[in-house]
Amino acid sequence: MEILYTIVALAIIICSILTVTTRKILRSATYLLFTLFGAAIIYFMMDYEFLGAVQIAVYAGGIVVLFVFAIMLTCQPGKNSEALESRRKGWGVLAAVATACVTGWALISRCCSLMGTKPEMEFLTMKKLGLEMLSSNGYLLPFEAVSVLLLACIIGGVAVARKR
Repeated sequence: MEILYTIVALAIIICSILTVTTRKILRSATYLLFTLFGAAIIYFMMDYEFLGAVQIAVYAGGIVVLFVFAIMLTCQPGKNSEALESRRKGWGVLAAVATACVTGWALISRCCSLMGTKPEMEFLTMKKLGLEMLSSNGYLLPFEAVSVLLLACIIGGVAVARKR
């Protein structure tokens, strides 16, 4: 199981890096799709079948299809994008390294604190998970914000398509 997790984690890392570095926009959307499928595989490995299915249906299915439609409506998808030129690349690299250091420190300190003790795991049902996520102090507001954002994207895509 740990070997499969390592393989999936490496695939997610590689595909996410390729998503932001490739110059062909349709390939970037395809790599994003693979990244989202990898996250669904992680959910399935943790026995969260419902979340894995939602990950595939909503994100891998809906969002990536929305991206592909937006790409097809707004630009020429087979064309290479221009290389970005910026004087702030050094700051971006510095921010990326700092973020990686902070994330690594948090991960290592959390793992070291759990080495001596075995955390108690409580059984989490889908009902309890849903209530926690959609409670007033949970993730209700971001969930609604994403739905409004998707609606705005659909309306914007239709408006761009009608102008042509």
